[in-house]
Amino acid sequence: MDESKFEELLLLVAPLVTKENTLMRDSIPTRMKHQIVLRYLATGDSFGSLEFLYRVPRNTIYYFFQEVCEASWTALGKVIKVPGSQHEWNNIMEDYYRLWNFPNCCGAMDGKLVNIRCPGSSGSEYFDYKKNFSIHLFAVVDANYNFIYIDVGINERTNDASVFNKTTLNEALLSNLLNFPKEGVIVADDAFPLRTDVLKPYNTRGEFGDKQKIFNYRLSRARRVVENSFGILVSKFRIYEKAIPLSVQKVEQLVKTTCALHNWLRKTTVDYVQQRSLETEDWVTGSIVPGEWREVPSLALSDLPPTNARNHSENARRVRDVYAEKFVTSCTVPWQWNMIRRI
Repeated sequence: MDESKFEELLLLVAPLVTKENTLMRDSIPTRMKHQIVLRYLATGDSFGSLEFLYRVPRNTIYYFFQEVCEASWTALGKVIKVPGSQHEWNNIMEDYYRLWNFPNCCGAMDGKLVNIRCPGSSGSEYFDYKKNFSIHLFAVVDANYNFIYIDVGINERTNDASVFNKTTLNEALLSNLLNFPKEGVIVADDAFPLRTDVLKPYNTRGEFGDKQKIFNYRLSRARRVVENSFGILVSKFRIYEKAIPLSVQKVEQLVKTTCALHNWLRKTTVDYVQQRSLETEDWVTGSIVPGEWREVPSLALSDLPPTNARNHSENARRVRDVYAEKFVTSCTVPWQWNMIRRI
């Protein structure tokens, strides 16, 4: 974030941050509060280091941290928006087809665990399958690495499918409240349920010929957008490099704030994401070229546990089979045969 973007952000957020002077001393300037919070998010520096750098007591930083994050979310949260009209969904589907060659795709979804320090008196509420303490981050992204929906909360030792089932997004999809296109689908990995509106890969233990391999590759190509989005988030906000040493309430607000900042910078700058940061494909060798974000350690962001659910409806299987047939007949891409050689 350059100086001009910081000033722009400050104009949006500053009116929402309170300033309380006392008889003993003046309040900390809003500009400095934002500088400290942004540095914390971007570098993962401890409050002790920030105290030394800015000469602001760590207890004071801890006090205003949530206020600044809440103000940032209030000002920027609207940049994370689930489409509510057919026109908006159509735009996303057109982008997915143009950029990632997947027809009728309305988003790619995935879930992550955000590791935290052990909360006081939490029992097993935040204890996950990896024997860490964490909360979950579930997200759906558009074709341009923007979050269009996030859900942050207690992990409850659940998997991706369970988290998705409990989201307001799933409730809205099942209740037809979003003007979701009849032919629209969201792409996901094997941890999610197969539905008529959610596509996942074929299991390699069943029938798995070239048609199924092509489908899995094409779905993976579209789904890689959400993996890259999480990777960008980690590489830009180094607070995710290790378990976050804050209260659960503050971590939840931190996660929402970083997602909002990610979207805001993605939509308003041209150099926030550079091509070398992204995971790409070599169509000649049929290999995946790792993005630079793969080199960033991320101890605070890990995968949710897999699910063994295999109870798919016949209609859901039929929808997937139709896509698989399209991808080897009327909707092929020239390089797909090279890419499946590695499968």
